[in-house]
Amino acid sequence: AIHGEKFLSRATAKNHIFEYIEIYYNRKRLHSRLGYQSPDFYEVRKVA
Repeated sequence: AIHGEKFLSRATAKNHIFEYIEIYYNRKRLHSRLGYQSPDFYEVRKVA
């Protein structure tokens, strides 16, 4: 179980973890290479 959520299969757990990492974590966390900004914020500032 992850955060109290139980998965019916290993494949379901794998998909949920992948989505969390790719969709949420990697887009929201601060990256030192981007001046400690999130990729979303960096893209907005780059375009402006």
